[in-house]
Amino acid sequence: MPDAVLDVVIVEGPALLTVYVIAAVLFVYLLFRGGSGGWALTAIVVLVVGAMVGGAALWAAVHVLDLFGGPVADEAWLWVPAAFAAITLAVWNLWHSRWWRKLIAVLAIPVFVLTAVLGVNAAYGIDRTVGDVLGISTAKDLDIRDPGVDPPPADPAEALYATWKAPAGMPETGLIGTPVPAVPNTISGFPARQAELYLPPAALVEDPPRLPLVIMMMGQPGHPDATFIAQVLDGFAAEHDGLAPIALVIDQLGDPSEDPLCLDTDLGMVETYVMQDVVPWAKLHLNVLQGATSTTVAGYSNGGGCAAYFGAKYPETFGNIIAIAPTEYAGVEHRGEVLTTVFKGDQAAYDAVKPATIMDAKAPYADSAAIFAVGEDDHAFAPGTERLAEAATAAGMAATYVEVPDGDHGASTLTAGLEAGFEALYPRLGLAPPPEN
Repeated sequence: MPDAVLDVVIVEGPALLTVYVIAAVLFVYLLFRGGSGGWALTAIVVLVVGAMVGGAALWAAVHVLDLFGGPVADEAWLWVPAAFAAITLAVWNLWHSRWWRKLIAVLAIPVFVLTAVLGVNAAYGIDRTVGDVLGISTAKDLDIRDPGVDPPPADPAEALYATWKAPAGMPETGLIGTPVPAVPNTISGFPARQAELYLPPAALVEDPPRLPLVIMMMGQPGHPDATFIAQVLDGFAAEHDGLAPIALVIDQLGDPSEDPLCLDTDLGMVETYVMQDVVPWAKLHLNVLQGATSTTVAGYSNGGGCAAYFGAKYPETFGNIIAIAPTEYAGVEHRGEVLTTVFKGDQAAYDAVKPATIMDAKAPYADSAAIFAVGEDDHAFAPGTERLAEAATAAGMAATYVEVPDGDHGASTLTAGLEAGFEALYPRLGLAPPPEN
């Protein structure tokens, strides 16, 4: 499929509007079949029955079959019943109608399905393009600009903001791409999908400074997408002479339909992948500062739970955590199944890998900062996020809990959470002066 098609934006703009208009025209045509009062009453009954079936099907999928691993966006409760109602209307048009109406009714069914899918997807705003939905990346290869120094030099004593002066001709924005050479999985063998790398403007000049490192993970289902963090960091870079962290967005899933829990289990050696493949490679081959204070683990949703886990367990590697709408602990959505299949019924072993348990065991933390952000309206993830923030505070971390006003479990919260996280961390990362008291 051509990149031009894969890069079409489907959460807003002309493509989405076109689908909505086509669906509306088809719906109106199928609705006004005749002028009789009998057909009008029939249409009302058909629509109501279809909507009820759709609502019941979604309720069963969420609350009985747990196909989504938890609650869905509020908009889904409008789009799914509406789609079922429209589909039922289309099916009803197949009886006692002329051949062209039958044809239009058949063609309308997939259009109504597509419209609902796009509507729900737009509500989340995470999969922005056709390629995102299909899991096909169009990111271009990006030279990692390996400094070629082994071992890397010690971090400078002075903060970067105090010594850095942006040179003439520095790009206004950073670059996103798949790192070349690729992130290895030599030790873990974990079948991770290709990571994406963000290099900020300061990393693109002739003699770039060593910059802080962010390792980030996205949600499930999802893929390693550096778009969101790049947009946020480009904004910070514009205000700080091109300075921003180098961000490596990695895959902690392998298969977007599976959750290997960010642990080393029969589901995959994810922890080994992150700590023995990714981190050493990034510290050696990316032009980054080496200290824990300059290294952040970040994540959203499933990836946010992973960030809380790695930051809690490895404070000597990750001095900073940004966890946005995180799962409270590995497999929380399917805790009973995970306990049985992964931990063989050993509750103590399961509890031991929960971030809050790890924080309690490792307390007090000498020098860790953590930002936990969640949407105000994200009722499924907010309680767990707040508990993680409370556990981090009790364990001695400099922890901040942020509720995004009117935020749900989607792109707006992801962006706002990253903005809050880096607003808090920029002085600590040496990219901005300390706030005035």
